[in-house]
Amino acid sequence: MSSNELFALLDRAQNGDEGACQQVLSENAGLIWSIVKRYYGCGVEVDDLYQLGCIGFIKAVKGFDLTYGTQFSTYAVPKISGEIRRFLRDDGSIKVGRSIREKAQSLWSARERLRNHLGRDPRLSELAEETGISVEEIASIEIATGTPESLQQETADGMTLESTIGTDGPEENMVEKIALREAIDSLPQREKMTILLRFFKGLTQEQTAKILKVSQVQVSRLERKGLAKLREILAE
Repeated sequence: MSSNELFALLDRAQNGDEGACQQVLSENAGLIWSIVKRYYGCGVEVDDLYQLGCIGFIKAVKGFDLTYGTQFSTYAVPKISGEIRRFLRDDGSIKVGRSIREKAQSLWSARERLRNHLGRDPRLSELAEETGISVEEIASIEIATGTPESLQQETADGMTLESTIGTDGPEENMVEKIALREAIDSLPQREKMTILLRFFKGLTQEQTAKILKVSQVQVSRLERKGLAKLREILAE
């Protein structure tokens, strides 16, 4: 299916055409299964995992901005994975401390209020002002309880992970194997957290250093090492 055909289907689905919604779901069953396979052995039936993936996919269909200029798959992958992870977390398969979960719920409510008020997703600084929770703590909570949203997320320096690692056509290669997320998961813990905080939460090196309790120089070093390893993994 060409990009134009996919976008035409998405447009119809977003305007209430259930047939179009089911068609785009059917066309992307392979994508959903490729993500579901990552969660085999987690204690949930495979068919249930697939249904959760479908729910996430439909949310992606409904929420995708056709004018944004990015690949639909880039937007859909974290939505599918996020729906499965949310179920596992809430069902107790992924353990998160009670206080973190309570703060995460407060952040979710605050984000929805601000989204309705601002007409867009709030920035971390706006969430911090609304909730009284520091930017650094918000980033830590969301890393612990959620899934990174997008390759297009800009850091405080105006960079994206996609542009920084210099991949060519990342959606085609990464989505097929869920390569980016798996590559990040394979990094040593501090390098992984540095990449997630810098490129998925958009924190500065200074803010990242506060969370990791290291110096800014060490963050810079961890970032360079993590990016170098990601380039190597994705080039294989």
